[in-house]
Formats: sequence, structure tokens, C-alpha cells
Amino acid sequence: MASTFQNRIENTPTETLQGIGIVVAACAVIPGLDAIGKILVTEHGLSVGEVSLYRFVLQVALTLPLGFAFEGAMVLRSPHTGLNLLRGVCLGVTGLCLLGGLRFMPLGDTIAIFLINPMILTLFSALFLKEQVGWRRVAAVMVGFAGALVIIRPSYAVFGPAALLPAFAAAFIAIYLILSRQASRGATPMAMQFWAGLGASIVILGAMGLGHPLSVAELSFHIPESAVAIALILTTGVFGTAAHLLFVAAYKRAPASVLAPFGYVEIVSAVLLGFILFGELPDAPKWFGMAVIVGSGIYIFWREQRTARVTPRTDVPKPPAMH
Repeated sequence: MASTFQNRIENTPTETLQGIGIVVAACAVIPGLDAIGKILVTEHGLSVGEVSLYRFVLQVALTLPLGFAFEGAMVLRSPHTGLNLLRGVCLGVTGLCLLGGLRFMPLGDTIAIFLINPMILTLFSALFLKEQVGWRRVAAVMVGFAGALVIIRPSYAVFGPAALLPAFAAAFIAIYLILSRQASRGATPMAMQFWAGLGASIVILGAMGLGHPLSVAELSFHIPESAVAIALILTTGVFGTAAHLLFVAAYKRAPASVLAPFGYVEIVSAVLLGFILFGELPDAPKWFGMAVIVGSGIYIFWREQRTARVTPRTDVPKPPAMH
């Protein structure tokens, strides 16, 4: 894997701008999935483990027939099967940690702590992908993170150990995105999501298997009986699969360090959903923090658009086209 990380993937400025647009769309959707997960856990009595499991099992169930329809047998073939399974492990751990945080914390607070992941992603992209991370990108990430802190002002003293769960989730999702960048070479998006969903399902099943004899309530399992709960579970499967396919498409088109600041779009969506669904009314500092977050993303987009205008196209090999 170390040798794999040494091979940088080059993208054209136009592809980078496409990646930015795609990742913004994905980041706007993800907090909605988290909100549904919170509703299933807090209002319908499902455990953290089973909500995560249903989501990824549905991802596999949806991806497989779609993959065969659009990609044929290629959906089962991947030059990086091990990397994609490892992506799934990271995704499964992220889901468990993030839903665990949502079980005890408000939606906006959880997402704000989770959004240290662009900082981790920017660091990892320089260390492992050998991407050039200039001071402007680093500054944009730091400014966006400051905006997230203004919104929630999270602290261990307020939330206790629960605050560590979204922080762990942030670390694992950063690793997942780094691996996505590498695994995208020569693999179709459907194949990537099939193997990742399978890996996530396996790791969650393993955790639930260990949690059952230990009587860990958050890893328990039962069949949901409410029609509303079943509908919400199906919704998370459909939109979760779509969102992660968007992430694959984005990280195939743009460097991880460029896309990192746009992860802060999630906090805007999360705060708005927190108000609509749970009555968490943002105060003046939260609105200011959202403005800072949006501003940092707009700045990076402007920089990349300017680069696209002044940088001539070169004969850089493009990654395999998406089907």
C-alpha cells in the first residue's frame, strides 16, 4: 500500500471544479442521513449498530443490481479489492462512532466536532498522497474549522466522553477518503461501493456479535415493526448509497486537499436540519460561524476557478471515465 501512495493522481483544472461541485452536493445530503439515524435511534428505539448495519447492507443490495445493469461483471472486479474492503471497515467504524455521538448529543454539536476531518484529511493528503498543500488551502481549512467552533463551541467538559465519538469518526472518514482517492484508479464507482459496503457490513456485524454476549445495548438487534421506521431505514439506504457514489466521483476528479474545506458545508445543513427537525434554533454566533464556513469554501472555489482560467491544458492522463 505504501508504494500505491507514492503514485500521485493528476487532474485537470476543469475536473477539479467538477469535483468541488459534486462534493458540495454530497456534503449537503449527508447531514440528512445523520438526522434520520438520530430519529431512528432516539424515537424508534433502534440501536446504533442496527441502524448502521441496515444502511450498509442496503448499500450492497442496491449497488449490486445497479452495477450489473450498468457495468456488468465489472461491478465485482476491482484492482484494489483490499483497499476497498479497508474503505468499508473505515466507513463502518465511522458510522458506529457518529451515530453513537448522535445518540447522546445534538445534531449540530456532533457534526461540528466531526468536522475536524478536513484538517485531518489535508494533513493525510500531504503525507500519503504527496499532494501539494499550499498555505492558502491550509488557511481555508483552519478558517472553516474556526467557524465550526464558533457555531457549537464544543468541549469535553460539556459533552464528556461522548465528544470523542465524532472525533474518532472524523479520523476514520479521513482515512476512508484517502483510500477512495487511491482505489478510484482502474475501478468503477459501483465496484468501489459494493466492496466498501460489504466491508462495512462485515465490521458492524462483528461488533454486534461481540456486543450481544456483553449485553451492549447500542449493539443490540431486533426487527423494526413500525412502518415509519422501515421507511426511514430504506431512505437511509437509498440516499446513503447515492451520497457515497458522489464522494467517489468527487475524489476521482479533484485532490483531497482541495476538497477538504468543502466538508464544512455539512455544518450548515446540520444546523438547519437541527432547527427544522429538533427545534434547535441557531443563535447569532452560529449564523456568524456558518457565514465563515461558507466563505472559506467560496474562497477555495474562487482560487480553483482562477487556476482553471490561467492554467493551460496539458496532456495529463485522465483517470478512467465513470460509467
